[in-house]
Amino acid sequence: MNLQEKFIRKVSEKNGRAVGFRIDEVRLPNGKRGIREYLTHPSAVAVIPIVDRKRILMVRQYRHPVREITWEIPAGKLDPNESILTCVRRELEEETGFKARVYKKLISFWPTPAFSNEVIHIFVAKNLTKGRTNPDEDEFVKAKAWPLEEVFSLIRRGKIKDSKTIIAILAYTSFPR
Repeated sequence: MNLQEKFIRKVSEKNGRAVGFRIDEVRLPNGKRGIREYLTHPSAVAVIPIVDRKRILMVRQYRHPVREITWEIPAGKLDPNESILTCVRRELEEETGFKARVYKKLISFWPTPAFSNEVIHIFVAKNLTKGRTNPDEDEFVKAKAWPLEEVFSLIRRGKIKDSKTIIAILAYTSFPR
C-alpha cells in the first residue's frame, strides 16, 4: 500500500517571529482529501560542549511554554541564509562564552514530525577556549559544567526533560567516537 500523501494546495499560513503555522490540503492514499496542520520552523542546532573527558557544559534558562527553568545543551534556530556550522559556533559562544577548535556533527532529527517540519542538527564541540557571552536581548541563560554521570542521573530522575538534550547525550555516549 502506498502511504504517500500528495500536496494539493496551501490553505493558509501565519508566520510568527520564531515559528509559523500552516494548513495544507492533501490527497490521501485512499484518494480522499485531507487537511494537515503543522508548525513551520527554520531548523535549529544544538551542541554538546565537551569541557573534559567527564564534563559537559549545559545552560539553565526559563522556558515559557512549560513554565519551568530547564537545564539543556546550548541551542538555537538558524537565521535566514545562515549555514548550520555558523549557527553552531554562534550559539555556543552566545550562550556559554566559549568557542571550540573542533566541531563534529553527531546527528540530525525531527523532534515532532507529526506536527512540525523542524530539524535539529546536533554537534559536539571540543577543545574549548574562552570567548564572551552575547545572549539575545530576550534570552537569559547561565552556563555550568556538569559531570556526564550527573547528567545521566538528572535524565533518569526526570529533572532533564528536554528532548534534544536527552537525544544528544544518548547519541554522544552510544555512537562510536
